[in-house]
Amino acid sequence: MLLVTHFQKLPKSKVGSEPAAFIQINGGPIPVRLRHKDSARRIILRLDNDGEGVIVTLPRWASEADGLSWAKQQKSWIADRIDALPKRIAFLDGAEIPLEGVNHIIRHFPDARRGVWREKGEIRVSGHPEYIARRVQDWLRREAKVRLADRTEYISRILNVRAGKVTVRDTRSRWGSCALNGNISYSWRLILAPKFVLEYVVAHEVAHLKEHNHGPVFWETVAMLEPNVNRARRWLREQGDALHFIG
Repeated sequence: MLLVTHFQKLPKSKVGSEPAAFIQINGGPIPVRLRHKDSARRIILRLDNDGEGVIVTLPRWASEADGLSWAKQQKSWIADRIDALPKRIAFLDGAEIPLEGVNHIIRHFPDARRGVWREKGEIRVSGHPEYIARRVQDWLRREAKVRLADRTEYISRILNVRAGKVTVRDTRSRWGSCALNGNISYSWRLILAPKFVLEYVVAHEVAHLKEHNHGPVFWETVAMLEPNVNRARRWLREQGDALHFIG
């Protein structure tokens, strides 16, 4: 039997939502989800997108019992990978989160009646404490939408192209995407990254309105629009995953 452990994130849509079993890792239950894949040649063990569960991909010849047995044998490997992941930061009073690459403290002002606002290195939140997380995330999404839409319009004017609808989502597989009809979608989490990272992603997607590929002309266009291409790509490669553990 060919078996392999491999740390790779998979889109949630490709994995069953109900765990087949739970295994104990570091004193807590970790869900194990199984999926069969006809093209798989071996059993593959992976962490899920959140690092909070395990995905076992089974070839046609392997049984679910084989997959569960393999996951149980790899407890030490799973624990090491989970420990290596960024620590999750919840949107709570006193939490420190990045905003445009600069750390801010979330502060609760229950009687302020101002919603959410940014002031003196803090993200201030009014209202009941149970709504802090939702209000902060909603506010961050709005801030992201404004900045990304404004930057998209600005870059579009430079290239003399016309972008379609700009939307923000919580995507994991990519930071931005440009559809054939000109609509552009971004991850709202770009508002957490330094400005040059957000500006690079916008330049990348708007450049696709002129060049629908990743050829030399495309990259020349991106470099013309954003001088920090290599720096931004390196930042996303090295630190981008941590943004998905915020909130």
